[in-house]
Amino acid sequence: MTSGEIHIYDNQGNFIMKMKLNCLVNVTGAISIAGIHWYHGQEGYVEPDCPCLAICFDNGRCQIMRHENDQNPVLIDTGMFVVSIQWNHTGSVLAVAGSQKVVTQDKDVNTVQFYTPFGEHLGTLKVPGKQMSALSWEGGGLKIALAVDSFIYFANIRPDYKWGYCSNTVVYAYTRPDRPEYCVIFWDTKNNEKYVKYVKSLISITTCGDFCILATKADENHPQFVLVLCNSIGTPLDPKYIDIVPLFVAMTKTHVIAASKEAFYTWQYRVAKKLTALEINQITRSRKEGRERIYHVDDTPSGSVDGVLDYSKAIQGTRDPICAITASDKTLIVGRESGTIQRYSLPNVGLIQKYSLNCRAYQLSLNCNSSRLAIIDISGVLTFFDLDARVTDSTGQQVIGELLKLERKDVWDMKWAKDNPDLFAMMEKTRMYVFRNLDPEEPIQTSGYICIFEDLEIKSVLLDEILKNPEHPNKDYIINFEIRSLRDSRALIEKVGIEDASQFIEDNPHPRLWRLLAEAALQKLDLHTAEQAFVRCKDYQGIKFVKRLGNLQSESMKQAEVAAYFGRFEEAERMYLDMDRRDLAIGLRLKLGDWFRVLQLLKTGSGDADDSLLEQAHNAIGDYFADRQKWLNAVQYYVQGRNQERLAECYYMLEDYEGLENLASSLPENHKLLPEIAQMFVRVGMCEQAVTAFLKCNQPKAAVDTCVHLNQWNKAVELAKNHSMKEIGSLLARYASHLLEKNKTLDAIELYRKANYFYDAAKLMFKIADEEAKKRTKPLRVKKLYVLSALLIEQYHEQVRNAQRGKVKGKSSEATSALAGLLEEEVLSTTSRFTDNAWRGAEAYHFFTLAQRQLYEGYVDTALKTALHLRDYEDIIPAVEIYSLLALCACAGRAFGTCSKAFIKLESLETLSSEQKQQYEDLALEIFTKHTPKDNRKSELDSLLEGGEGKLPTCVATGSPITEYQFWVCNVCKHCVLAQEISNYNFCPLCHSSVG
Repeated sequence: MTSGEIHIYDNQGNFIMKMKLNCLVNVTGAISIAGIHWYHGQEGYVEPDCPCLAICFDNGRCQIMRHENDQNPVLIDTGMFVVSIQWNHTGSVLAVAGSQKVVTQDKDVNTVQFYTPFGEHLGTLKVPGKQMSALSWEGGGLKIALAVDSFIYFANIRPDYKWGYCSNTVVYAYTRPDRPEYCVIFWDTKNNEKYVKYVKSLISITTCGDFCILATKADENHPQFVLVLCNSIGTPLDPKYIDIVPLFVAMTKTHVIAASKEAFYTWQYRVAKKLTALEINQITRSRKEGRERIYHVDDTPSGSVDGVLDYSKAIQGTRDPICAITASDKTLIVGRESGTIQRYSLPNVGLIQKYSLNCRAYQLSLNCNSSRLAIIDISGVLTFFDLDARVTDSTGQQVIGELLKLERKDVWDMKWAKDNPDLFAMMEKTRMYVFRNLDPEEPIQTSGYICIFEDLEIKSVLLDEILKNPEHPNKDYIINFEIRSLRDSRALIEKVGIEDASQFIEDNPHPRLWRLLAEAALQKLDLHTAEQAFVRCKDYQGIKFVKRLGNLQSESMKQAEVAAYFGRFEEAERMYLDMDRRDLAIGLRLKLGDWFRVLQLLKTGSGDADDSLLEQAHNAIGDYFADRQKWLNAVQYYVQGRNQERLAECYYMLEDYEGLENLASSLPENHKLLPEIAQMFVRVGMCEQAVTAFLKCNQPKAAVDTCVHLNQWNKAVELAKNHSMKEIGSLLARYASHLLEKNKTLDAIELYRKANYFYDAAKLMFKIADEEAKKRTKPLRVKKLYVLSALLIEQYHEQVRNAQRGKVKGKSSEATSALAGLLEEEVLSTTSRFTDNAWRGAEAYHFFTLAQRQLYEGYVDTALKTALHLRDYEDIIPAVEIYSLLALCACAGRAFGTCSKAFIKLESLETLSSEQKQQYEDLALEIFTKHTPKDNRKSELDSLLEGGEGKLPTCVATGSPITEYQFWVCNVCKHCVLAQEISNYNFCPLCHSSVG
């Protein structure tokens, strides 16, 4: 190795690259590598792209790299002779072992230093012995083994977890290998429910009361940070973006204080609540009121001037950086690396006092009245400072503040009692000590982190155990400890009696002890002592309860009330029933909301049950099942409780639409629930039931809207007519135009047809038939389209006649009625060409296909007769096709005169090109040079047409004219068929309606 470089080779010994070592800049002399450790990443990383490759030299220089090519590594100078290094199991702590020279001692001291992956110093562990040679972490990161001389030392490591406790909720964070973010879990220890939140670049968790602050980086590429105010289930309430690094965060009931090394930021946060007019007025004021302020640690704010949010202050450096902060409702304490403690007032931040200590604070904590400060330094030494004491120093001057004589070593956690300024609990190694006035009680063996110290009870959480399986926290890991005075008082009450216990509590007063005494006195029905004790602990509800007990005459009644007061409800109920007071037992269960038991008591009683109470019980049990989505169970109880609204909801959720329909039919007219039930039917597309419900509550317009919404247009028209509504025409037109815009013409036709708007449907159908005819598609398909169009026209005619009959009914004779219908129909018929003769298109394509079928089947004469009819339909079928077919049929039937006329017509058509005309001329020349252009026999059709008897009806089955007086006429299309031919058909050859 050359100075400042490491050569990297592959497993076959081939040189790959040189790694530059920035930590050895300006280093001279012989050096060697003391250790290299690369964190494997199997437990996740504390941050994305986190440094994980640690290289350390025996001279104490160390660098931590993100990868082997990292050009910007983290550089550390440990200031000691290093022998070994190792990451813990999560890559969050690097342990560096070695020896350090101490000025006051001749020999070196064995030391282990702990660092974050970003080079921040976490703590120092001093180890006895001459020479340390190696270290190793335990698999869970809670212990470290050290090889010193011929011994192995084991040291417990207390990880600095990101965690907090608020409103019965433990909030803790951990990393997962499958996600780059921190997984933050809000575990409600009371209900054993947990809420998971993923947070990028989490820095710390701070809690107070019912809320917590998550301090995070805003963005990897942006130097901003975020303080997110959350409630106890992890819901973000208010985020604040700040421009300083929140290395230290403290929280009170009204303020959040975040500090970097040079400055601190204060934020007077608000949470959603019912505000008074005064508070609303205060909120609407400008920001300068001081909800957010920032102060440099070297400034001396007076507290009288409004603060400003000027981040330029935070950029200025300081020679004495901040190392810890803490706050109470009225005081803010800022600790600096030199040992200086600065005391500020809150909420108006003003510097009150500066104190000087001989240690560098790592953790600060104020007691409940802000009179004493607990300091844990970087070596784990706990000391106490009285902030208000006035003492005389060595120079004879009076100073404020006194360092108290108590000192404890190896302390890693402490918590002041919330209700007593002289009580605190602390964790020393694996023991918990409780101190009263700096006097310790006997220790308790535990490794729990202290959540809260209140009411003479300490709640602690075994975070080490929880974080072994963080996704499944167990309530067994929450431990409650009672302090000695509470244990002693309970023992006195049990063994000695209330009077002696009362004297003891008088000497050691605390609201919790008075409450304990009050409860014990209640158990023995010593109401006088109970009342006094409740007064001493300011429990107004307790005092009222004792007064109420005093008004009761029966001892057994008092005992039952006391049992209920202490939550022994089964016992209390049994006592009530023994006294034949079923009403009191029911009242007790009502208060508890135990409706199952209420129902049971109501049914088992000898007397008549209260019907309204029975209904209430059935409905409450129904609600219980409905809340748990057990709809079938809920229905049974709602039926008995006659709760029609919830019953409708249950039927809907069960998809029991028959039950819902029955319910709707059982309701009286205009019932308020009917529109809601109707809407339920609408949502599932049940039009008929919805309409019935709407009509029952007298909402015909809603019924029509439902029909339109569900495309039941005929029903909509019928309803609109029955209720004399005029909107249906415009609705139909609007919907039809919408369908036509989307090119859904057939859907529009179906819409009009269902709504009995046959005329409009026919117009669209004729349009489709004409378009298909122009495309020259299959003639049979075109015929079908024209038939459909004509059938719609026939339905329209029938509709007009029926309407006229209805108008004149009772006013004139049937003949007059029929005449009036025909007259109106005649007037309407003039409005469109296709109403005059709706069947022309169908006839044209019918004869066109019939002629070709007859020709191919060899009936050339009948084919010619049929083809001759096509001359009347040049407006529907192109003339070139008509005369081509006629020429073909005539030629096949050797009627060359008719054939010649057809060719003359073809050659004179203007629609043909000169080339096509020439082709027809050539073909005609070829035919008529062989055959004379003269018919062999006179066409039967021509002779009849020339006879002057007028146009004869045509048989649609054969294409021949009908000369007999008896023939069959179709009821639908009114076309004729020869009598001898109709026996061969079951359906009309033209319109395909059944032969009756």
